[in-house]
Amino acid sequence: MVNPYNQDLDQNPANYQPLTPLSFLERASDVFPDHIAIIHGNTKTTYREFYTRSKQLAFSLAQLGMTRGSTVSTLLLNTPPMLEAHYGIPMCGAVIHAINTRLDPATIAFQLDHAKSEILFYDRELGSIVKEVLSHCQVKPHLIEFVDSEYEYKDAPVDLGADDYELFLNKGDSNYQWLMPENEWDAISVGYTSGTTGDPKGVVSHHRGAYLLAQGNAMVASMPKHSVYLWTLPMFHCNGWCFPWTMSAIIGIHVCLRQVRAEPIWQSIKTHKISHLCGAPIVMSVILSFDKQQDYRPDHQVQFFTAAAPPPENVLKQMQQAGFLVTHLYGLTETYGPAVINEWHQEWDSLNMTEQASLKARQGVRYLPLEHLSVLNPETMKPVPADGKTIGEVMFQGNIVMKGYLKNKTANDKAFAGGWFHSGDLAVMHPDGYLQLKDRSKDIIISGGENISSIEIEEALLKNECVAAAAVIAVANEKWGEVPCAFIELKVQHQWNSDEALQWCKSNLASFKVPKYYFFEDIPRTSTGKIQKYVLREKAKKLI
Repeated sequence: MVNPYNQDLDQNPANYQPLTPLSFLERASDVFPDHIAIIHGNTKTTYREFYTRSKQLAFSLAQLGMTRGSTVSTLLLNTPPMLEAHYGIPMCGAVIHAINTRLDPATIAFQLDHAKSEILFYDRELGSIVKEVLSHCQVKPHLIEFVDSEYEYKDAPVDLGADDYELFLNKGDSNYQWLMPENEWDAISVGYTSGTTGDPKGVVSHHRGAYLLAQGNAMVASMPKHSVYLWTLPMFHCNGWCFPWTMSAIIGIHVCLRQVRAEPIWQSIKTHKISHLCGAPIVMSVILSFDKQQDYRPDHQVQFFTAAAPPPENVLKQMQQAGFLVTHLYGLTETYGPAVINEWHQEWDSLNMTEQASLKARQGVRYLPLEHLSVLNPETMKPVPADGKTIGEVMFQGNIVMKGYLKNKTANDKAFAGGWFHSGDLAVMHPDGYLQLKDRSKDIIISGGENISSIEIEEALLKNECVAAAAVIAVANEKWGEVPCAFIELKVQHQWNSDEALQWCKSNLASFKVPKYYFFEDIPRTSTGKIQKYVLREKAKKLI
């Protein structure tokens, strides 16, 4: 039988347009042109200006040959150009590659080469890093430097022959007819994983997923129209969890923050009446460390969304007392950021803080735009019993799962085996349908919101002639969520101490990857020689 609802009812330009979050900014400019879009220090930008500047950026990029399939990279802080990049770069058809500013030059160079980046926007403060990056990479991107008028630079600028950002932007045509994606499956961004087993992988996201998560954020976070969002989450983390696009959808206000510091956070909350912010547990520690909270205490509740390690009970209590409502999220670069949320039930409010903390420690249930979330046995691909005990692998299906890894068919075949995205994270499913992480099969340590590969640290340690074996695990830390801890087995007749190990790691790793603790002993292994990290985790609890 022919389906009558498919007869003479074809797609056409009148009834079908590919989904893209870029349209949110166009609408915001049309409907609320004079509403403030961005606050950065003393500078305020309206939605009309935001949209105009994004189109100018797109035009100027197009003049340099950027089009569909081109990669444009950013090494920027949470400043207006980073927001403009999230619109202007894809508006000319190109793909935005937002680089983690905390990475070492060699890793950044690898990313630029792998993505074949043609243009690099960078902040003047990071000029010395860019200089070193260029000495490592094969590509020679066109350089555009942003000089922040709201920031007092301490060091002399590094002359790299870069174009000035504002001059580059001002050359653009404000009436530029920006490009819609040809297909909503077209790439909008590429972001790199931490590289647990070899080189980092380029995670490709599409316009459809970005559109859906941007809208989903607003609904899940209960963000009303004109919400005010403080940028404590780096925009290079999964494109700021798609919030650069979310805020245009609700005609909200972005409040930029170059550095996550206690006083500017509290000042912003009071001055701009911040309604929402996101960040790793370290951001909560920064907030609570401020000794003049009473002077800035908001008269409204601030929504705080955190990911990575669950916040300790005392931190949750202090945040609540300070006027913040904390919600725990979980996701990956491969899911555009948050894909799981700890949806809170009203009846849980009557529980004591210990019981509430136990419930908040769970990662939760699927995010609104995610179709399917499950904990499966990776061998049978069947769901594990929802008993809160049986461990399986967290797997995802839906429109906020990545297109795949750039130029890596082998990794894609493995990641999507059986029609599910395999996260590599191990979890249990509770009887009420809430999942809880138990381990990370990918050996990832999440410290201060940064993904750290334990394998990378182990490899760095093994380069030292004194080291016979190394095993790195995550240990809980109230400030950072968790930090790396290294167990080191020395070669016979070799000596090495904690201070020497620390200096070695500082010379071979990015600063945030350096282990906080060092223990020298024989490393436990199975009969087949596999290191027993679970034994080390238990030992660390007693030693630290």
